[in-house]
Amino acid sequence: MTPPAAPLKATALHSTHRRMGAKMVDFGGWDMPLQYSGILEEHAAVRSAVGLFDVSHMGEIEIHGSDAAALTDYVTTNAVRKLHAGQAQYSGLLYEHAGFVDDILVHKVADDHYFLCVNASNQEKDYQHIAGANRFTASVDLASDRYSQLAIQGPFALATLQKLTAADLAAIRYYHFTDGLVADFPTRIARTGYTGEDGFEIYFAPQYSERIWSDLLNAGQEFGIKPCGLGARNTLRLEAGMALYGHEIHSTITPFEAGLGWIVKLDKGEFIGRAALARQKEQGIARKLIGFEMTGRGIGRDDYEVFLDGAAAGWVSSGGPSPTLKKNIGMCYLPADRAQGGQRIQIVIRSQAIDAVTVPVPHYRRAK
Repeated sequence: MTPPAAPLKATALHSTHRRMGAKMVDFGGWDMPLQYSGILEEHAAVRSAVGLFDVSHMGEIEIHGSDAAALTDYVTTNAVRKLHAGQAQYSGLLYEHAGFVDDILVHKVADDHYFLCVNASNQEKDYQHIAGANRFTASVDLASDRYSQLAIQGPFALATLQKLTAADLAAIRYYHFTDGLVADFPTRIARTGYTGEDGFEIYFAPQYSERIWSDLLNAGQEFGIKPCGLGARNTLRLEAGMALYGHEIHSTITPFEAGLGWIVKLDKGEFIGRAALARQKEQGIARKLIGFEMTGRGIGRDDYEVFLDGAAAGWVSSGGPSPTLKKNIGMCYLPADRAQGGQRIQIVIRSQAIDAVTVPVPHYRRAK
């Protein structure tokens, strides 16, 4: 007899999303909004105005102690010791063979306190991975239950959020953060995001979620703010060429293969996966991520086969329509010596080989 499926997890805003008429979906075991008014409308709002996302399903891990920096540096690929308090960095958690456990954001709160934002479906695995590597004078805490997270993204994100905080948002540089009050509640305000637009991701206690969500929607009303679901979040990150765990990166993909060599600092000292990465850098990689645009009629979807010169050569990691560019786009893995722009490829769509061409990523880059 098949055991009953575990009930879906819910964020503190779950009843609010239902009340607002959001279309809900199972996303990695969470009941999350896919869309409200529609993916195209929500996507356009983020590109031209401002959008608000509930991303409270994401996980948070906190590392404290005199060796907090040493532990965080040992389990991640980027150079933690170069961070200043109030600075964040994109990084990777790796297995010893250099495949991804997860991709994460590391925030330095203080010399003895690091705050990690991790992917929703990976949070328990990430915690076990870090705790299992802890040979340091440091404590590791899976703190997800203590935080809700909202993302305010788009050209009017700053003007919207600024109405609710005395913090000088313009002074927060990209990939930096500050702790302050939003709608009178203690909040971590980070200038980060997953859309290719300027914006902020804010963290606060779950009991404040409905008030902050409502106040942000009211504050952004004059700018045309839209509540946004995971559908628009995916089309936005795809245009911006941002990796999604389980697609561009997973346990058998390394940072060098995923085009993320810039988050690997081999010269920083020992870290998990370093030896395998050093070997791969010396020997070279066999496959690499590259973008593509469809030139034939069709959409290259996730996991579709990619052909080069009439032979199977790779696979689509992510693909779909680009609302901004009005093209069908995606990212795929190809042999490393062919993973550059201008390669004619075919993507197998319903047993038909449909023409496409490789292009550099990101597909979309916002005007500064």
